[in-house]
Amino acid sequence: MRWLPVRLRRAGLPYLLLLPALVLELLVHLVPMVIGIVMSFKELTQFHIGNWGLAPWKALGNYRVTVDLDAPVGAALLHSFWITVAFSVLSVGLCWLIGTTAAIMLQENFRGRGLLRAVFLTPYALPVYAAVITWAFMFQRDNGLVNHVLHDQLRLTDGRPFWLLGGNSFLALLVVAVWKTWPFAFLVVMAGLQNIPKDLYEAAALDGAGMIRQIRRITLPSLRPVNQVLVLVLFLWTFNDFNTPYVLFGKAAPEAADLLSIHIYQSSFVTWNFGTGAAMSVLLLLFLLVVTAGYLLATSRGRRTADG
Repeated sequence: MRWLPVRLRRAGLPYLLLLPALVLELLVHLVPMVIGIVMSFKELTQFHIGNWGLAPWKALGNYRVTVDLDAPVGAALLHSFWITVAFSVLSVGLCWLIGTTAAIMLQENFRGRGLLRAVFLTPYALPVYAAVITWAFMFQRDNGLVNHVLHDQLRLTDGRPFWLLGGNSFLALLVVAVWKTWPFAFLVVMAGLQNIPKDLYEAAALDGAGMIRQIRRITLPSLRPVNQVLVLVLFLWTFNDFNTPYVLFGKAAPEAADLLSIHIYQSSFVTWNFGTGAAMSVLLLLFLLVVTAGYLLATSRGRRTADG
């Protein structure tokens, strides 16, 4: 590239450095996405999986079946959607609350603070499979640690409840998801707290503001940009979470913990109806795009209002 002018070389250098990332993005995300969209318009079942390009064209047929709430497929998808919404809202809220509280509490200097921070980050550092499979053993009805503590030691339950079956499965899934995710919120908030000047807290203390008032008037407003990104990332991670329910429950999740990710997997790889599963995936993508765009628009307007 020495024959190019220096100015042109400098202008093209950023694009040249971005080229490997763009190629990987194209191969890893965009190409499979386009293939999935094409599959959603085909009647792709186990009879055509060997050569999916020859599967009959179904146009919007898969989407009609998916959004028909009076049919079993649509009703089951709607149920899974509301389960996923409830799970995501509770999980994100609890992760943010626990992570923010822990980060604020560990701002003060005291002996053992570094060790405590490292301990708090342990669930996030553990491999997902190892962490979730450990919880699966702990939630076993007859020999699990959870029932041993709740029933045998504390006598809080009348019997040994099932945690991986029935209605309790939602609570078990929520506990595992919050346990392994809240350290990320703790890490992000802790980094955001480093940018808040200490002078603000000292001035507030001189004015007689207590700890709660300082958090309300200084900490939370200063963390608004960090929290806006954090909540969005946590929501997208949680709404698309597949590893946690799959490792915890296997291929067949209980009805009370039937998240969209595992529901789409069952529709595609258990019933071998890949066309319908692809249509569900496309609808999920569109929903998340709309939610993300609306969230970014709302937060940007709120930021402009606050700055004005």
